[in-house]
Amino acid sequence: MSIKTKLSAIIFGSVLLILALNLTLNLYTARSNLRSENVSNMKMTAMQIAVAVEQSSYSSNYVEGQIAKNLRMVAILASYELDPDIKNVRSDELKALSIKLGVSNISLLVKTDNDIVVAKSSDSKEIGLSTKDRGFWYIALLELFRDQVVTIEQGQTLDNFWSGPFEYSTATPDYIDKWGYYHDPRSNYIIDPYIRSTAVSDYVKIMSPSEIVRQSKEVNPGILEITGINPDTFGSASMAPDGSDSINVKLHNRPIQYGTYIYGNVEQDKAAVMQALNRKEPVTLDTEVLGKRVLKSFIPIFRPEAGTYVISVVMDYAVISSVIRTQLFNNISTSLLLLVVFFLCSYVLAGIVTRPIQSILGKVNDVAKGKFEPPLDVSSRDELGQLALRINAMTFHLMQHTNRLGQTLEENRAVKEHLESVINGTSDAIHTVDMDGRILSTNRAFEELYGWNAAQAAVSKTPYLVPATALRQETARLQLLREGTALPPIETVRLKRDGSVVEVSVSTSIIRDEEGHPQSFIHVSRDMTERNRMEELLRRSEKLTTVGQLAAGVAHEIRNPLTTLRGFLQLQQEKKVLVPLHIELMLSELERINLIVSEFLILAKPQAVHFQQKDVRHILSDVISLLDSQAHLFGIEFDTRFSEHPAIVHCEENQLKQVFINIVKNAIEAMPEGGTITLTQHIVKNFVVIVISDEGEGVPEDMLPKLGEPFFTNKESGTGLGLMVSQRIIQAHKGSMEIQSEFGLGAEVTIRLPAGQSINEERSEEQGEN
Repeated sequence: MSIKTKLSAIIFGSVLLILALNLTLNLYTARSNLRSENVSNMKMTAMQIAVAVEQSSYSSNYVEGQIAKNLRMVAILASYELDPDIKNVRSDELKALSIKLGVSNISLLVKTDNDIVVAKSSDSKEIGLSTKDRGFWYIALLELFRDQVVTIEQGQTLDNFWSGPFEYSTATPDYIDKWGYYHDPRSNYIIDPYIRSTAVSDYVKIMSPSEIVRQSKEVNPGILEITGINPDTFGSASMAPDGSDSINVKLHNRPIQYGTYIYGNVEQDKAAVMQALNRKEPVTLDTEVLGKRVLKSFIPIFRPEAGTYVISVVMDYAVISSVIRTQLFNNISTSLLLLVVFFLCSYVLAGIVTRPIQSILGKVNDVAKGKFEPPLDVSSRDELGQLALRINAMTFHLMQHTNRLGQTLEENRAVKEHLESVINGTSDAIHTVDMDGRILSTNRAFEELYGWNAAQAAVSKTPYLVPATALRQETARLQLLREGTALPPIETVRLKRDGSVVEVSVSTSIIRDEEGHPQSFIHVSRDMTERNRMEELLRRSEKLTTVGQLAAGVAHEIRNPLTTLRGFLQLQQEKKVLVPLHIELMLSELERINLIVSEFLILAKPQAVHFQQKDVRHILSDVISLLDSQAHLFGIEFDTRFSEHPAIVHCEENQLKQVFINIVKNAIEAMPEGGTITLTQHIVKNFVVIVISDEGEGVPEDMLPKLGEPFFTNKESGTGLGLMVSQRIIQAHKGSMEIQSEFGLGAEVTIRLPAGQSINEERSEEQGEN
C-alpha cells in the first residue's frame, strides 16, 4: 500500500473516528437527558398524586368527623335505652334499637382479663370477635374503659367516644364500615354503633387515591402503572406477586395502598423501596418486566401525621427509544455526507504531500544496495527538505562507518584465532552449551577427557554428558546461575563417550547479552580421578590409625569390667554360693561391655541407610515426646522455637534421631537440679540450623577441644563414643556440628544441615517473583 493511500486512509479514519465519537456522545447525551427528563416527570407525577391524595384525605377526614359525631349521638341515645348491666341486654333488643336509631348495627363490647370482645350485637357474626390483635383499636378501647381521653392519632376523639377510620369489616370483609365506640361510666360495656352501607363504600372509592391514579394515567399515556406502596408490609411472606395479601387486608396495612402492581418484581422492588426511604430521594431502575423494557421510579412520600409511603411510577422505555431512533437517523445521514466530502479532499491532499517522498525513497534504495553517490538534490526548506539533508549526511557517515567496519573485522578475526589457540592449549576441558542444552563449541582437552571431537559434540546434548544420578543437581545449579547466583566449582561425575564414569571438578559460568538475558553456559571440567585416588589412600590410612586407637581404647575400657567379672566368678567358685548382689553387679558390667562394643561397631562398621526428604521439626518433636517423661523426672522443661516454614533436609531419620537423643540426654544429665532446654530451629540461606542449649554447669574451656574423641568424657558412666558417633552422622549428612560452652553457664550445640530440594525450589520461586 502506497503512502498516498495510507495518508488518505489515516485522514479518512480520523474523521470517521471523530464522527463516531461525536455520534456516540450525542446519543449518550440525548438518552441521558431524556431519561433525566422522564424521571423528573415521574417524580412530578408522583408528587401531584401525593398532593391529590393528601387533599382527598383532608376531605375524607371532614366527612368521617361528621359521621363520627352522628355515631356518638346514636351511642348516647342508645345508652338511655339500654340497661347499664350487659347481662340485662338482649341481642334482639339491639337489633330493634339499631333500626330505630338509623344505623346498620349496634354491638356491645366487654372487657375480659386479657381482651376486649363483642358480647352482644344486632349482627350475630360480630358476637365473640376479639380486638386484642387490632393494634391501635385495642389501645383506644382500653383507654375508653379507663374513662380516659383516647390518645390515638387515627380516627376521631370526642368525650367518652372514639371512632375508627373507614376500614373493611372483620366479620364481613366485602364491606367498608365506619365504627363509633362510646363508654357510659354508668355501664360495664362499650356501645359500638356502626354504619355499613353502599354509600360509605362508594364514598371511600370516590375519595380513594386509585381514582386519582387512573386519571393521572389518562393524562400521561407513557405511564404504564402507578402504585402506592406500604413499606411496612410490602414484600412480606404473605404477599402474592400481584401485590395482594391474605393477612394484611385492611386499608391501613395493605401492601398496595392504591393503584395496580402488574409490572412488579417483589425482591427487586423491595430493595429499591428501602433504598429510597434510607436515602430520602427517588430511586430509578432500568429493567425489563413482562418482556418490556421500562423505567421504574420509587419516590418516597413523607407525611408528618399519616406516616411514610412510597409511590412507584412505571414508564414505558419505548417513549425514550423512539426519540433516540429519530435523532440517531438524522445524525447518521449527516455523518455519511461529511465522510464522502472528507475522503475526496484527503486523497487529493495526500498526493501533494507524498510527491517529494518518492525521490527520497529512490535514494534510500540506492544506499541499501551500497551505492552512496550521488547525493540528493534538495530544493525545499520544509520538513521533507530537512529530511533529504539528513539522508545525505547519513549516507556520508555510513560510507565512513563501512570502511571502519572492514578494518575492525580483520582485527577481530586475528583475536579470535589467538583465543582459540589459548583455549585449545589449556589442560582443562572447556565446552559451551546454549540455553536448550545443545553444545556449541569444545576444545582439544574436552576431546581427550570425554572422547568426543568438536563435530560430534556439536550435535550432542547435555544428557549424554551428565548421568541420571547427577542430572537433578545439574539442573538446580543451572537454574541458580540463571537467577544470578555465583556458584563455586563442584566435584561430581560425568559420562565419557564409551559410557564410563569420570570424576571431575566442574566450574560453570553464564554468558549474558547486553540486556542481561542469559545466552549460554561455559563449563570447565578438570579430571579429579588421580587426586581422589590419593585422597582415598590417605583416608584409609587415617581410618586404620583411628581404628587402632579405638581398638586400644576398647581394650582398655573392657579390661576393667572383665577384671570385676573374673573376681566375682573366682569368689563364687571358691565359696560355691551364688550371691544375688554379685550376679546383679556382673550383669551390670556385662551390659557396660555390650554398650562399649555396640558404640564401637556403630562407629567402625558401615550402616545401611536410606536417605529421604524429612522435616527436621517433626524429627525434633518426636525426640521431645520420647524424652519428655525423663525430663519431667529431673524437673526439666523444653522450650521450642521452630520456624513456621517447612525445614526439609535429605537425611536418614533414625540417625538424626540418634544425634538429637544423644545431645538432649547429655543436656538432661547436665542439669540434675532442673532447668530449661531450649531447642531453636531456623533457616539461614541454604542451611537448616538447629541450636540446642541447656542451663547446666557447662564444659571447662580446656576440655572443649577434646570433645568427640573416643572414650573422652566428663561423666562417670560415659564412654565418649556417643558424641563421636553423632559427629560422624552429621558429617555423613554433609553438615557440621559445633559445641560452645562457658563453664557455669551451660552449653550450646549448633547443627547445620544442607536444606532439601523443596526449600531451594521455594526460595528460587520467591526470588523469581521478586
